[in-house]
Amino acid sequence: MSEEIERREFLKKGWMAGAGLIGVAGIWTTWDVLQPGESAGFGGEVRTIPEEAVPQDGVVAVPAARAYLTSIDGEVVAVSETCPHLGCRVPWCESSGQFECPCHGSIFNRKGEAREGPTPRGMSRYPVQIIDGLVIVNTGEPEEGEPMGTAETIDEPKRGPSCAEGSH
Repeated sequence: MSEEIERREFLKKGWMAGAGLIGVAGIWTTWDVLQPGESAGFGGEVRTIPEEAVPQDGVVAVPAARAYLTSIDGEVVAVSETCPHLGCRVPWCESSGQFECPCHGSIFNRKGEAREGPTPRGMSRYPVQIIDGLVIVNTGEPEEGEPMGTAETIDEPKRGPSCAEGSH
């Protein structure tokens, strides 16, 4: 009879130890999941394209960063694709050489500086780093564009016809 009691006690302790280990493993994995990690993708640092692939007189879209890249006076600039007016996505118009918001007609130069329209300011820009020849865009730290009416810092007049003419 004492043999059964010892066996029951042994099994009880074994089950309790097993349940305890499962509980500890659950807490351990939950703790790891709840710890903040480094941002990857939009809202953090986004690895984009090689520096030599950034155009000197146009832009290249980087969907992962929700931005455009261009090179101005040898410096890579990352311009947000979002219009500061009401948040529309602003496409680049190759024929006019400027950003043209399809929603309300705001126009921005290649650096994202406001030219005309209802926008209160220029498009936001993101800090850029070149690491091992690759352009890294920090989308977690946008820098607001200059207010409407601020003088443009690049001298690039409209090249040709607008992509949005007649659509407003």
